[in-house]
Amino acid sequence: MTQDVRHIFFDVGDTLRITHKKPEHQLAAMRRAVEILGADYSPEDFGEMIMERYEEYRSWATKCWVELNEQDLWRKFLAPEYPQELVEENAVELTFLLRQFKGLRYVADNAMEVVQELTKRGYKLGIISNVITSRELPDWLEEDGFAPYFSPVVLSSLTGIRKPDPRIFQIALDEAKIDPVYCAYIGDNVERDMGGAAKVGFGMKILIDHKRAVDRSSFTPDTTPDAIIESCLDLLDIFPEYPQVDPKSHAFS
Repeated sequence: MTQDVRHIFFDVGDTLRITHKKPEHQLAAMRRAVEILGADYSPEDFGEMIMERYEEYRSWATKCWVELNEQDLWRKFLAPEYPQELVEENAVELTFLLRQFKGLRYVADNAMEVVQELTKRGYKLGIISNVITSRELPDWLEEDGFAPYFSPVVLSSLTGIRKPDPRIFQIALDEAKIDPVYCAYIGDNVERDMGGAAKVGFGMKILIDHKRAVDRSSFTPDTTPDAIIESCLDLLDIFPEYPQVDPKSHAFS
């Protein structure tokens, strides 16, 4: 079946950017966070404590599809015992540092090539991403030259809404002024990405499985993707020049 796709929306984490463990970088981020808060912990112990609290936050946020702003994240979940004014003043930097606790994020192989080629072929591109920091993705888009290619860019940290809540997808659709049936969504998570896009009626859902770890037995009618790919480069086979789109070459069996 040929699908008329005009706007392609992307997830970011484990889709356009991949996290790599870099112990020295991770430790430096923990050390800086300890310095900001004046915490009486070693960087390693502080990092472990904050990550445990973050997992508690993430569990709560996932259940209610809510994303707190940086100030509330640190005041309510991550550092409630520290002076409120100090936490609020530094919450944006602390959240950026928290993201570095897990490693460095690199652009996925061939991502820029694919983004440029899809744009050349006539597709509009956008981003819908769950992310706890308001700073990181806008900075990355500018620094790595992706900013001109993506509009709109809709982030959970700015909307307060997390995928798979259909409202965050609808915000992007409203900004793009397009019906969801003419949109495709590319992401790595079955529930958040495939399920969320289905809830709002996206015409195509494509699951990118860099690690080949997706459990296909977990698919439901709502979360079943139209195609499964292993790299960004595969998108060029699915999306030839607009408006001819055929997902069959990467359909799963």
